[in-house]
Formats: sequence, C-alpha cells, structure tokens
Amino acid sequence: MTEEERKQIDAFETKLRHLVYLHGESTAEIDRLKHQLAEKDEALKALNDRLQALDRDYTRLKTAATIGRATGLDASETRKRLSGLVREIDKCISLVTR
Repeated sequence: MTEEERKQIDAFETKLRHLVYLHGESTAEIDRLKHQLAEKDEALKALNDRLQALDRDYTRLKTAATIGRATGLDASETRKRLSGLVREIDKCISLVTR
C-alpha cells in the first residue's frame, strides 16, 4: 500500500467517524424533539379540555341568564331553579335506565 493510499484511507476513516458522530447527535436531537412534541401535545390536550369546560360553563351561564330575564328572577334564584330541574331530570333518567 502506497503512502497516498494510506492517507486516503485515513481521511476516509476520519470522515466516517465524524459521520457516525453526526448521526448520533442527530438521533439524540430527534429523540429530544419527539419528547418535546409529546409534552406540547399533552399541554394542548389539557388546554382543549379546559376550553371545552369553559365553553360548557359559558353556555350554561347564558342559559341561566336568559331564563332569569324571562322569569324575572335574580341569578341565585335562577341557579337554584336550574339545579332543581337538573336533579329532577337526573331522577327521571335513573328511573328510565333501571
């Protein structure tokens, strides 16, 4: 093997080692980004759940306000009346599902 061939093989080995190193770095970065994406997905799901809960509460509040205006009752009386209606509906559902 000539000196020139040896230099080429050494250069090739050096470049190959560097390529393997870069592959390891890229793999680690991909794993880190996947983990970060999973965390963001979980946070997004939690925020979506919270948004849905707030939307339900807002809809209920609008309904209570509408009923309150229609019946001339104040908010606490309307809330009590709606709670009573919900309990009554729950009782009916439990009777139907037996």
